[in-house]
Amino acid sequence: MKLIVRCVLALSMLPLIPAFAVGQDYPSKPLKLIVPFPAGGPADTIGRVYAEKLSALIGQPVVIENRAGAGGVTGIAVVAKAEPDGYTIGIATSGTLAMNVVLQDKLPYHPLKDLTLVTQAASVPELLVVGPQVAAKTVGELVALAKADPGKINFASTGLGSMPHMAAELFKITAGIDIVHVPYAGAAPAVNDLLGGHVQMLFADVPVLLGSVQGGKLRALGVGSTKRLAVLPDVQTMAEASLPKVEADNWYGIVAPANMPPAVEAKLHRASVDGIKSADATERLGKQGVITVGSSTPEFAAYVKGEIERWGGVVKAAGIKLK
Repeated sequence: MKLIVRCVLALSMLPLIPAFAVGQDYPSKPLKLIVPFPAGGPADTIGRVYAEKLSALIGQPVVIENRAGAGGVTGIAVVAKAEPDGYTIGIATSGTLAMNVVLQDKLPYHPLKDLTLVTQAASVPELLVVGPQVAAKTVGELVALAKADPGKINFASTGLGSMPHMAAELFKITAGIDIVHVPYAGAAPAVNDLLGGHVQMLFADVPVLLGSVQGGKLRALGVGSTKRLAVLPDVQTMAEASLPKVEADNWYGIVAPANMPPAVEAKLHRASVDGIKSADATERLGKQGVITVGSSTPEFAAYVKGEIERWGGVVKAAGIKLK
């Protein structure tokens, strides 16, 4: 009887052996980090710092693969469809995990079902700037100008449904003003036309605008974070400008395919958080206006769910539709 019991127990443990072995051996080869945007942008910059720190902690190379397309959707779809073994991961954005869920009817993945939301890596506040031709020196003055001359202020964005677009729509709705959207194919042409006076205002990631603001070419009026930024200490928050609902940041998170072995997920999460929250990563990214985070997986999932709901309300109120 004792022999039979031992055999039954041994057999019951067999399904656990492969998962345990995978967890113990992981990682035994290089990891691939999918960056769903071209090299040189904020996602790529954050991704490279993260990859460097992750590699040092796990003892394996982390190879960057830029898979741009469809506003980041193409690259994240690659991650969602990869083997859930922890060797293909990605850096996702607010657009790929929240905006596109409410803007696109046929997204090739659902972030809460098809991905492991490993951790929120960083937060990049949206900065409101105006061109040199605009007289406003505060958010309040800009709102007053817009109300005095409805429909005359044009705001640039980095594309329809992008975070800069959504931040400006939230500003428009909250302040009760009539301003006109002019979408561009990326940050560079939007900033160029703002400098040239073809458009009057823009919300964009702090790293994109920091050089132009510090060089005196653009005037920063407000930041969408809850606290002032160390790199721009004189720029008030939107809450300080009496618009507390205008909270907007282009956040970035580490994702992997769904249904990873628990031991692999735990190792990847621990190394990811330790890497992105390291003093060196925090300092290097902080100089560009990037705030490192490092949340738990459940916290990140709850945050993404909340962001889908919040921006879904903005999309509905603004009547935004992607063609």
